[in-house]
Amino acid sequence: MPSNKTHYRALYRYLVFDGILASSATVFTLQNHCAYTVWPGTFCGNGIATLGDGGLSMAPGASVTFPVPPTWSGRVWARTGCNFDASGNGKCATGDCGGFLKCPGGGEPPVSLVEFTIGRDASDKDFYDVSLVDGYNVGVGVKAVGGTGDCQYAGCVTDLNLNCPADLQVKDSGSVVACKSACAAFNTPQFCCTGDHSTPETCSPTNYSQLFKDACPTAYSYAYDDASSTCTCSGSDYLITFCPN
Repeated sequence: MPSNKTHYRALYRYLVFDGILASSATVFTLQNHCAYTVWPGTFCGNGIATLGDGGLSMAPGASVTFPVPPTWSGRVWARTGCNFDASGNGKCATGDCGGFLKCPGGGEPPVSLVEFTIGRDASDKDFYDVSLVDGYNVGVGVKAVGGTGDCQYAGCVTDLNLNCPADLQVKDSGSVVACKSACAAFNTPQFCCTGDHSTPETCSPTNYSQLFKDACPTAYSYAYDDASSTCTCSGSDYLITFCPN
């Protein structure tokens, strides 16, 4: 995290987000450690504020910082293989969101997701995780900075595209660019935790989800993987790194 963390806290102390006064904004810092450009997408699930206008481009080594208001709930992900025109219309090989640079909704699976629900204030808990429930496209990690509580690291450092089973692979120009979830690949209750498998007691890990879990122990590998994958912290800023070491 940059050394000017205190400066950001002061600067954003009374920012207004979509008409909502934020008494103390959390700060997200996104870093691209990939050897290629990524196009992060952001989506707010509760309508409080859109981060980075919903999407942007980040060259290798780039970083960008966003203030995030209290009670913000949403997701961040990386898109790859994108090509946009001057109006922001185009297409991405992975993580596409309707063909727009500035995402109006979530990313198209398979995609590695960072999920957040920010607390009401610095004493309230933030909840966050890295999820592979919708599959995997890019390694990502979340590090809490300056908070109190458990504040665990969440992430998937291993490149799952290298060992993705053949029936889960997504290819572009002959190369594996993403790895589907078993739910997306086979669409059965067993793999999707639906129907007769819609509860934690009836939806267990599968061979496919276990491959994800073995490679990335702190990431969600299937819908009910809460115990080892949901992280909490209070009063923290967050460093979100694509292709973490």
